[in-house]
Amino acid sequence: MLGKNQELTDIIKEFAEMGWDVLDGPAKEWLSVKDDCAKLKEATPALAAAIEKADAECGSCGCDCDPKYKKALELLRVA
Repeated sequence: MLGKNQELTDIIKEFAEMGWDVLDGPAKEWLSVKDDCAKLKEATPALAAAIEKADAECGSCGCDCDPKYKKALELLRVA
């Protein structure tokens, strides 16, 4: 599970650095609380919603992030 958590963290870091408003805030918030289980439970639904929105708006444009949206959502469901 540790490998999957690291993979998820790496993807979310990329989202936080993109500068896209849809993902920027929720990704940074999730990263700031990822080691606090109670706060993480609050931040995860907002992050998942942001990723779903990003996937709907841009998930098939052919950029490098297209598969990362889907992978992040998969890993969030497992985490």
